[in-house]
Amino acid sequence: MIIEIAKLAEHDDIHITRDDGSTAETTFPKKGLFPHDAVHVVVEEALDLNNAFWGMIAQGKHPEDIQALAKEAGHASAKRACEPDPSIIELLQAERIVECFEAELWSAPSDLGTLQGVIDAACASSFVATVSLDEKTAAEIRTRLSRLNQEWLPAPLGKTMTFVWPEN
Repeated sequence: MIIEIAKLAEHDDIHITRDDGSTAETTFPKKGLFPHDAVHVVVEEALDLNNAFWGMIAQGKHPEDIQALAKEAGHASAKRACEPDPSIIELLQAERIVECFEAELWSAPSDLGTLQGVIDAACASSFVATVSLDEKTAAEIRTRLSRLNQEWLPAPLGKTMTFVWPEN
């Protein structure tokens, strides 16, 4: 699957072309200086989370349908704190981990113990098992995000970042 994220002023445009030729398009509001959904690509690939956000899209779901799916399946929030349906566990794990690495893009990286502690607490708040990181994987995620961020920040509006997501 080809994922193209175009840099725009108020939001990012996302164009998806699956291996079967089907496509999906959406926009995503800015949640910082670097595209949130690009952080998902990096984290989900590195942690082999094939049933998280991008895996669900590869399976045919539209990006805009995933939030509704998560809500229906018991996404934990302050108002809906409960154990989620197993079908969205990786989705929730990915979201919690993505948030942690996004925070590091806005400041300095923390040591692995601190990062893991934040991930553990975030996963617990969503009633999902934590995902354990090792130094090598954390470093790979940080290095790739740093490189992509350094390319993205000075890029002009209209710049497109392209990823290839393996479909099973």
